[in-house]
Order: sequence, then structure tokens, then C-alpha cells
Amino acid sequence: MNSDNVAERPIINEVIDRKNQFKNIIRAKQSWINHKNHFESAIFDPWYKSVTKIHSIISVKTSDFFNSRGLLPVLLPVTTGSISSPMGLGSDSMPVKINLGGVDTYLADSMQFLLEYALRLNDKGVYYIMPTFRGEEQDKRHLNQFYHAETEIIGSLPDVIELASSYVTYLCDHFLYSEKTLISQFTNNLNHLEKLSNLKGKIPQLKFQDAVKLLEDNNQYINNTEHGFKKITDEGERKLIELFDGPVWLTHFPSLSVPFYQANSNEAGYSLTADLLMGIGETLGAGERNTYAEDVITNLKDRNVSQDEYDWYIRMRELMPLRTSGFGMGIERFILWLINHDDIRDCQLLPRVHGEDILP
Repeated sequence: MNSDNVAERPIINEVIDRKNQFKNIIRAKQSWINHKNHFESAIFDPWYKSVTKIHSIISVKTSDFFNSRGLLPVLLPVTTGSISSPMGLGSDSMPVKINLGGVDTYLADSMQFLLEYALRLNDKGVYYIMPTFRGEEQDKRHLNQFYHAETEIIGSLPDVIELASSYVTYLCDHFLYSEKTLISQFTNNLNHLEKLSNLKGKIPQLKFQDAVKLLEDNNQYINNTEHGFKKITDEGERKLIELFDGPVWLTHFPSLSVPFYQANSNEAGYSLTADLLMGIGETLGAGERNTYAEDVITNLKDRNVSQDEYDWYIRMRELMPLRTSGFGMGIERFILWLINHDDIRDCQLLPRVHGEDILP
């Protein structure tokens, strides 16, 4: 027997094993591009069978996690007259307006305000998973309709960061240790799951000001807005993830860059807010709310947003001031990170695109 051939066998076997690994990976066919025929294609597609299973697991495990913390689920409407991100300073989304029974109203961009209301009825905390509607165009990072896991608790920004860190770690650990076969259909690299799991909920935190310095105020990563505050670009978010070799909390954004309901920090010009960066960038957003009515009124004026639609929200604080914090995680964005993918439009079962009539 040729000794050279024997020596080469392990290398050859390793190459074969790698090829077989890639053969077993399912790929997104992006049948949603043709909305008319998508459902016929998806019904036979192993990609959507597995994505649907991931959806259901996240729903069940979300309930398990929050219930273990004593938080209660709440059932809320999907329409509102008080959108949480009105057009103006601090808003990065467009509301979706409809006419319902002759009355102009909005499909919810978030039901965070009603979570704050429901929290006053259950002081242990409240949560939901429900659809969210956004008016901007969809792309690889954004959907017109997506699902939100949102919660509100009595407590401060550090309290809700701890809760959110524990939540994403809980989901990660479940998929890593109990659903590895399912996730391995999408990717043969689970390093991102292992990195988050190894942090054990102690995800690094970086203040916005320090992030700007770390990124050397490079205009590739930092934008200077006309209103005098800086914004970190999508590319900047990905750079921070690279520098921290995994998930990182970006905290204390400039006050005028966030919506009016977020509380200001003791440091002038900055807010008690945080985004969890992982995968493509922001996946989860958190913040501490204004405790008192006068702070909400001041923030509305600073952003040139009319008080009319928020009188009830202000009145709620007059009736029951409460220091609360909450977070919202985009389910499809978490899935995008989970399966190590790069196009969020592959993470929804049925596409919904503004201006198009799509069946079913």
C-alpha cells in the first residue's frame, strides 16, 4: 500500500465531510419576489417549513421566559390614535394610516403605550408578541409588517437591559442546546450562538459617546445630522459588532435622536436608551420612560410634536406617575441572526408589501 495515499486519506475525508455539510444546508429561494406564486412554492419549501417551526418555538419560549419572571401577557388592539413614533425629531419610522369606519386611525407601529397602561394594572410586568406596521419601504433589513416581542416593567434602564439580555440568551440557549438540528439546516456555523451563550447574559455595554470615539468619528460610520446630534450608521453598527466580536449594547443615545417618551439621562443631551446590536445591527431596542407628565410635555415641545393626541398619555402620568422601562425585539431580526442569514424578507412566511394586493 502506498504510504502517501494513506496519509492523504484524512484530508480527503475532511473535504468530503465539508462538502456533505454544505449539501445539507437549505437555501432561500426568495419566492416572495413573485408574490402571486409565492404561497404555492412555499408550501413545498423546506425553508419555510423550518422558518415556521422557529416562529412557533420563539412564541412558546417567549411565554415561558416572561411567565417565569412573573410577567403577564396582554391582548391589545392593532389600531391606535396615538402612534409611538410620530413624524418629527426622534422618529425613524413612518406610521401607517388607514380609514376605519370613517375615522382616520393608525395601524400600530408598537403598542408600547398600552403596555405602559397595562403595567399600571399589573405591577409585575406585562408583555406581548404582536404585529407591527411600518410605512417605509422594505429591504434586506426592514419589513412593512413584522412581529414584535415587547415588554414593560417597573424599573430603570439597567433593569430592562438585564431582562432583555437574559431573554435573548434564554432563546439562544434553547436553540443551541435543544434545536441544534433545526438551526443546522440553515448554517453549519453556530459560533455566533456559542459566543452569546458564553456571555451568560453579561453582554458588553458601550455608551454612544464612547462608540463615536471608538469609531474615530469616521464619516463612514458616523453621520452628523442637521439638528446637531450624531447618528451611527448601519455600517457603524456592524463595525461595533466586529470590534466586540459579537453582541454589544449601545446605550445613552443623543436625546433628540430618540422618541419623546424616552427619559433623559443626568448627562445633558443624552437619553436613557439602549440598542442591542447583533447580526445585521440593531435587533432589540430598550429605554426608560419619562416618569412625570411635565417631562413628556417638554420632550414633545423639543421635538415639535403636537400634544393633542397624547393628552391621555400625559394624564396617565398625572394620575399614576411610575418609573418604567421596556424593550421591543423584532422577531424576524432575531431569526435573521439566529440562522446566520442576510435578508429579512426570507424570515416571514407570507409577504406583505405596501401598495400591493397579495393573496393569501
